[in-house]
Amino acid sequence: MARTSYQEQLRELRADICYMSEIVMERLRMGLDALEQKDADLAREVITGDSEVNRMYLDLEQQCIELLALQQPVASDLRFIASSFKIITDLERIGDLAVNLGEYTIGAERDLFPDVDVQAMGALTLEMVDDAMTAYDEADIESCYELANRDDDIDQFAERASEIVVRDLIERELGAPDEVEELLQDVSRLLLTIRDLERVGDHAVNIAARTLYMVENDDELIY
Repeated sequence: MARTSYQEQLRELRADICYMSEIVMERLRMGLDALEQKDADLAREVITGDSEVNRMYLDLEQQCIELLALQQPVASDLRFIASSFKIITDLERIGDLAVNLGEYTIGAERDLFPDVDVQAMGALTLEMVDDAMTAYDEADIESCYELANRDDDIDQFAERASEIVVRDLIERELGAPDEVEELLQDVSRLLLTIRDLERVGDHAVNIAARTLYMVENDDELIY
């Protein structure tokens, strides 16, 4: 295979991964919309759409394997392929977290904690993923460092949200045992939602870390 063809395959891999990220981010937006609107049909669309993300992941995984197996990549190309392989794993996991939002939507009955702005947290994590993929596509190392710093904001958001829920539980007068059980189920769903959105932010940082390694051979953000 001519070297020019090999370089074209590398460009196609990058473009395909960026496309996968667009699909994953759309699934996450749909999951957040379903949660906000209590739209069970939209939630089920997110859940069933996960099969498409999984197929894309497997196809891209195969592309990475073939590039490694059939070529002798130079150091920079090897880092690009290895980093891309890790990034598609993060994207697939973000897709799984979007599915979780769909499942929480179907299980939720009511809004008990209006002070917890799940949508704002979701918007922050979506922006992080979008910026991380732009950094990957454009080999922007400055954005990689900036993204790692922004993850602290997501962590603080999650901590404050959890404190609001716990404080509200302490102050709330609980009624009959069945009401207590329903309340605990709703609380559990909300805390899981907060945790999952925090993980989306972590995956965005992982993408930035692998991009930094890909471009600069710098593993500072990986560890």
